[in-house]
Order: sequence, then structure tokens, then C-alpha cells
Amino acid sequence: MKKLISAAIGVAMFGLAANTADAGMKVKMGTEGAYPPFNFTDDKGQLQGFDVDVGNAICAAAGFECTWVVQDWDGMIPALLAKKYDTIIASMSITAERKEKIDFSDKYYNTPAKFFAKKGSGFTVSEAGLKGKSVGVQRGTIHENFLRDNFGTVVEIKSYATQEEAYLDLASGRVDLGIADSVAADDGFLKTDAGKGFEFVGPSFSDPKWFGDGAGVGVRKGDDKLRMAINDAIKKIRADGTYKKINDKYFEFDVYGQ
Repeated sequence: MKKLISAAIGVAMFGLAANTADAGMKVKMGTEGAYPPFNFTDDKGQLQGFDVDVGNAICAAAGFECTWVVQDWDGMIPALLAKKYDTIIASMSITAERKEKIDFSDKYYNTPAKFFAKKGSGFTVSEAGLKGKSVGVQRGTIHENFLRDNFGTVVEIKSYATQEEAYLDLASGRVDLGIADSVAADDGFLKTDAGKGFEFVGPSFSDPKWFGDGAGVGVRKGDDKLRMAINDAIKKIRADGTYKKINDKYFEFDVYGQ
């Protein structure tokens, strides 16, 4: 019995050591900085947004020393693999395709996608309803994959380097509809002056086949110590109320999802 107790104590101490060993670890966090309200650069050139606040909270909970690196979306995963930074926290959905290249933490939020168009357009989201229409979407995203797989034979797809560019072309009438994360589209476009004459069209989409299992923190394959420390930190900020404070700063509902 004493041996069992000693072994149990040893395991517990090892677990504690494994967790505390991460304190002070220097971690570079990669984000896009062009996807409000999740990540964006303010008028003073400072990174802001839900992703950034959650990332900073994860770092505080894990005891990391964190710095941020801004990276264009197209190069987000290649730059992680090239060790430009150690994590991706940029509203990147956990999908099977991406998991072939990198590992992910547990999710830290999960929101559906929606189409949006000019008010009164009368568009219906179906092959017949979208036939011949042009749709703007950010390049290299789950939304582009969904659009190509489900409506690629009937719509003209216009891909953009940033979501902001897609919004601008929709506002100017160069495309008929847009598709994006519903929360990002609502806060980043529909609630802005440029988006006042626009509205959501059709249902929400969240099929894991295209949209994965929510947004997670990306890390290089095999970086399990970092990934598990991030998972522990996500659980901690969810439990101690930190996550809710950040959530309520940006949203009127829980973006964590089911």
C-alpha cells in the first residue's frame, strides 16, 4: 500500500513539474491582424480582438512570455512550419485537411458561416437561387472550400487575400454576395457604415466536413508539451471567468458554442 501511495505521489509530482516547467517559456503567437472582431490592428498600430485577448489570457494562465507576429493569411501555416512563430491563433478552424500539416489545441470558439447580400436582393441559397451570381470569399479559408464544393459549378467565385477586401467589393457592387463566419461578417461588415444596406441571406452552415470542430490554436506537429499546456490554459480561463469577460467584451452571446 505504501508503495502504491508513493507511486501515486510521484505521478502527481511529475504532473505538477510538467505543468510548472512551462512557466516562463517564450512563445511567439502568429495572427493575421485583418479579421475583426477576432483579430485586427487599431489606429495606433496595436493588435486587438477576441483572438488576441484570448491568446494573451492563455499565455498568462500558462505562465508563458508571449510576443505577437502578424502574418498574411495565405502564409499562416507555412510560416508556422518555418518557425517564424510557435502558434497560430487567428480564428483557424480545426479541419481534417489542416490536421495533416499541423496539430491543434482544443477549440476556443465555434461559430457558423452565412451568406450576406444587399437588403431586398431576394437571393435564395440554393443552386438555382445562386446560379449566375458572383460570391466574394477570403482565399484559403474553410468558407472558400465550402463554396467551391457546394456551389462552384453555378456561381462565379472571387477570392481575396483578406476578408476586408471581400467586404469592399461587395459594398461597391462588384460581387453579388459574400460568405464568411457569421460573427465576423456581422461585426466586421453588417454593423459598419459600409454594411448598413446589407443583410444575412439563407441558413447558417456548420457541417464539420467543411467547417471543422471550431477554431483552435495551431502548433507544429509533435509539439505536444506546448499544445497540452495551451489546452490546460483554455480550461483554466473557461473555469475562472476570464474567458467570459473576454467574450462579453465583444459579443452578446457565448461564441464557445456547443
